[in-house]
Amino acid sequence: MRVAFELNGTPQYLDVDPGEPLVALLRRLGMKSVKEGCDTGDCGACTVLLDGRAVRSCLMVAPQVQGRKVTTVEALGTVDDPHPLQRAFLDAGAVQCGFCTPGMVLVAYELLGRNDDPTPDEVREAIAGNLCRCTGYVKIVDAVLLAARWKREGRWR
Repeated sequence: MRVAFELNGTPQYLDVDPGEPLVALLRRLGMKSVKEGCDTGDCGACTVLLDGRAVRSCLMVAPQVQGRKVTTVEALGTVDDPHPLQRAFLDAGAVQCGFCTPGMVLVAYELLGRNDDPTPDEVREAIAGNLCRCTGYVKIVDAVLLAARWKREGRWR
């Protein structure tokens, strides 16, 4: 079946298998930030933004993105020019193995899109569906709060 959607601002017109998981399609398209973790929606490693909302791409099939906008962390910044949120993760030491980082960044991006002054508890609630086995979450919360401060100060794009 044919599906048309926007991926990171670029129109896509693709033939897909009706049962192809969205995570598999995105990986096939080169989106390496979208990780295949649990395949049950529990770990958050496959998180993407769908029309601006964080979703688990392992729980969706490719045809569900018809006419919609999919955003992966690749759209935020690059190694040479990271988004301020990505920079905050680096500066706060919130990146260790990196497996959870793209999903964490996207749920934080969604949170900061609607609340640029979250409390630590609000950050913890936002990231609750994303598992990290390295950091213990303290530095991740610190990174999101740092990015929020930068956003309030106008250091956000």
